[in-house]
Amino acid sequence: MTGRGGPDPYDDAYGESSGPGDGDGRDGPGRGSDPGLPSHPAGPPRIPPPRSAAEDSGHWPGALDGQIPAPRPPTADETPAGRAPESAPKPAANAEPGEPAPGPDPEPALGPDPEPALSHDPEPDSAPEPPASAPLPAPAPPDAPPAAPLAAPTPSAAHPLSHDLLRSLLGAWALTACSPEETAAVEAHLNHCPSCAEEALRLRDAVGLLHTEHSLDLDPMLRSRVLAGCLGRRPARIPMPGWAGAYDAEAARLDALLRDMGEAEWRAPVRLKWFDGRRLAGRDTTVAGVIGHLMVVDGIIAASLGLPDPLGADAPRSPQVRTEAYWRHEPGASYGAGPPGAVRELWREQGHALVRTVSFAGRGVAELDVPYGDFALPIRDAFLDRALECWVHAGDIAEAIDYPYEPPASAHLRAMIDLCVRLLPGTLAERRRAGLAAPPRRLVEAGTPGRTLHLQVEGTGGGDWYIALDSPAAVAAPEEAVATIALDQEAFYLLASGHVPPQEAAAGLSGDTEAIRDVLFATASLSRL
Repeated sequence: MTGRGGPDPYDDAYGESSGPGDGDGRDGPGRGSDPGLPSHPAGPPRIPPPRSAAEDSGHWPGALDGQIPAPRPPTADETPAGRAPESAPKPAANAEPGEPAPGPDPEPALGPDPEPALSHDPEPDSAPEPPASAPLPAPAPPDAPPAAPLAAPTPSAAHPLSHDLLRSLLGAWALTACSPEETAAVEAHLNHCPSCAEEALRLRDAVGLLHTEHSLDLDPMLRSRVLAGCLGRRPARIPMPGWAGAYDAEAARLDALLRDMGEAEWRAPVRLKWFDGRRLAGRDTTVAGVIGHLMVVDGIIAASLGLPDPLGADAPRSPQVRTEAYWRHEPGASYGAGPPGAVRELWREQGHALVRTVSFAGRGVAELDVPYGDFALPIRDAFLDRALECWVHAGDIAEAIDYPYEPPASAHLRAMIDLCVRLLPGTLAERRRAGLAAPPRRLVEAGTPGRTLHLQVEGTGGGDWYIALDSPAAVAAPEEAVATIALDQEAFYLLASGHVPPQEAAAGLSGDTEAIRDVLFATASLSRL
């Protein structure tokens, strides 16, 4: 046989052929261009060991994590690990053509002789051999079909993913960001790994908190509910009078609303509303101006208890006059100038001092009168009046900053409504003296039943009240009722605070229309700045 031997089937297992005149270091002596060389290896063929499934599929353990590259086949200049190169004998310089080269006697080949390869002349090298670090792929035959693209790496049974790798995928799995193959591998691992299963449950719960449809803000009424629970269950070392509880609770609720306000919110515009006896009135201020108003009116009670008055010892007693004086004396107080929230600290400390003082004073202080200019109230009613005003102005502030605000606790709300009902007979008499109400229909002796109006307030703090119509000294009696007014607690709040016209407040009316009109207007007249 003349020319270079055909392609070696055993060399093809490594993707290369022996060069002319050289051995490949694997399959015995090389086959040169001598015509006498046999067309098959001189010794028994060395069958290369089978490759692993990862090599056959183009994948490699660790390739799934994107850090360990798959190995490449060795080049002609590289020697596979674990196999030392063998020295191939070269033909003698004086050897005749066709004479075999000296060397060991050939051993008989196993099996039938392979068919002789067709002889061809070696092609001259047209380009330098590429470097070993970047081998070029062998060209495909012209008639070979196009190679299919490699499939996405998938974990195989022979090389499963490690525990550490699967644990690192739990976060992506909880966010449903894994591929289908990774998801299947993670979920199969969770069936027999308790620690990973527990971690997966925690991550799924954490992902649930990131749901965009649910707000992460705390419930705005949470603080109020906690305070209400504490007031109802935790006994104080020094008992607070029951009639001071409504003011203490409403001041705490308003303080919770103010606690986290920013500078812009303290300067938010607020419209204060009241009924002046004939029509609705109003005054524009800010959140800071409202708290200043509450502070100077609370100062009337502070002065009555011997505590410092924020306006001084000679300050007027009328709530409206005091408020106007404060806004004039404090530059920018009505429009929120100065450090944001500074007035809140003064108002809150004054409120704490009021509650502490009446708690230490005991029962005797309950009959102390608090002058409000044209009228006076017992201190127990003055505290209820301040609680009602805290609720009203907290609603004004919440409306200005677009924040929810709930009504008071039912027991406190009922006490506030009861105060208003007790003040209505005297307010009716004042309106008659001013010519703003109809004259009495039937005068009776003091302490005897007279004409009565039945007031029904619906809601958790509601109930039934009876109001004497003709004289403050008369006794209201259900059997003497000549009219009925029915409204819910929200409507009563709007009516008593002067936020709606009296004729638009009631939901249900029956009986004497003149008596109904007089009571509605008298209830609205309880409001003030």
